[in-house]
Amino acid sequence: MVNEVKKIKIAINGGIGFGAKLNSKQLIIISKYMDEKEDIELTTFQQLYIEILEDKKEEIIEEFQNVGLECYPVGNFVKSLRTCNFCKGEEEEGMPVAKELNRRISGKPVPATLKVAYTGCPIGCGEPMLSDIGIMKIREHYNLYVGGKAKGKDAEVGSLLIENITPEELYDAVEKILALYTQLGKKCETFYKFLKRVDRSLLIG
Repeated sequence: MVNEVKKIKIAINGGIGFGAKLNSKQLIIISKYMDEKEDIELTTFQQLYIEILEDKKEEIIEEFQNVGLECYPVGNFVKSLRTCNFCKGEEEEGMPVAKELNRRISGKPVPATLKVAYTGCPIGCGEPMLSDIGIMKIREHYNLYVGGKAKGKDAEVGSLLIENITPEELYDAVEKILALYTQLGKKCETFYKFLKRVDRSLLIG
């Protein structure tokens, strides 16, 4: 009996930047690990899902990272940040803050898949109001929104939780929210339902 080659699914993207972009080197490496009959899934959250050999996971991820691809787990984890597609410049739109926040929270285990979106101005191209957690840069400070829901007949925009905070205050607030959700959330309970059940004052207390 021939042993089946076991594969696992991972999420990849070109890193946190302005929109979802891939270069030719990244595309070549991705295609190297696909056969002709395989498809690659493009998610609504600026990630690609690809299946790779489990026994070569570390080797393949290293090869992806060497060409600038970021790799994330698939399942009940914090997704990588969704970001704006347009900008006026890296510093002006606060992209270093988005990159640091992504570094701190992406891939953390949570009760159910959680999406975080970041936008560098009030136009909101990154759709922060439709995500579980949304960040909007307003001049030199940041507003933090929670509870957005993009799908279903009960879809709704997020509500403002904290406004005019600094980058460090933003990092601390988001990490605290995730810690509470991890601690108090029920298994497979979405963040949207979690917020309907708990007192929101816990998130900022």
